[in-house]
Amino acid sequence: MSSKSKFLVALVPALGMLAMAPQARAVEPLDTFSGRIGGYITDFDTEVRADGETVSGTPIDLKRDLGLDNSNTIGYVALTWRPWEHHEFGISYYKNDSDSTRVLQRDIEFEDNLYQVNSTVRTDLNVDTYEAYYVWWAASHDTWALGPRFGLVWYKLELSLSLEIDANGNQAGGSVSNSADLDLPTPSIGGSWRWTPADDWRISADVGYFSADINDIDADVVFGRLGVEWFPWERTGISLDYTANKIDADANKSNFNGNVDFTDSGLRLGVVYRF
Repeated sequence: MSSKSKFLVALVPALGMLAMAPQARAVEPLDTFSGRIGGYITDFDTEVRADGETVSGTPIDLKRDLGLDNSNTIGYVALTWRPWEHHEFGISYYKNDSDSTRVLQRDIEFEDNLYQVNSTVRTDLNVDTYEAYYVWWAASHDTWALGPRFGLVWYKLELSLSLEIDANGNQAGGSVSNSADLDLPTPSIGGSWRWTPADDWRISADVGYFSADINDIDADVVFGRLGVEWFPWERTGISLDYTANKIDADANKSNFNGNVDFTDSGLRLGVVYRF
């Protein structure tokens, strides 16, 4: 059984126990504290160009050109804290790893190295994602709340290519390899909304946008999330949301010079504890 299947098998019974819980209690638009853990079905659509010292790199679609799977099921954790009535802070983390071995269908220039058509290349991608945000709940009522949101998603990307078999069919054993490491901070400014249409249901939405040149990274960021929560218990419930973060960034740094264009999106299903 794959690790993805094992994770889902472990998560489903926990959600089932919550669904059979008897006592429903009213949920408020805002929590003082909440913690959640669950599964994230990702769709990580990525294009990378890694320039060398003298030559511009080839724009590479990681799925089409290198065979990396866009979709994966991973775990995530998140916490929120509202120490004062109108001020909320939140953090979350997840990690996505992928690798593939592919016969190239075209020449690829990656950091001054040329990987020729018909050669076999191994690719490894590791992405650590850290998210933090702050919301000032300017309007807070019995059944809804609304306020400006300031968010930051920090991606740590590590992409490596190594030549396994050259274009002539000779074993290369990784003798030619390159790696690109990039810390990609993506801030956004927008708004957050919470609404409790029924005693044990809550709907939430967050949006954000940002365009700026920060720390040698010129990026355009669009962020959005829409979610629903059901609380069959007073403090414990189930959450389901769809989130998307689209980034187009040009970087001119010592460890990476080039462009990253990707969309990190997908469904998240989790268990929530709140008070």
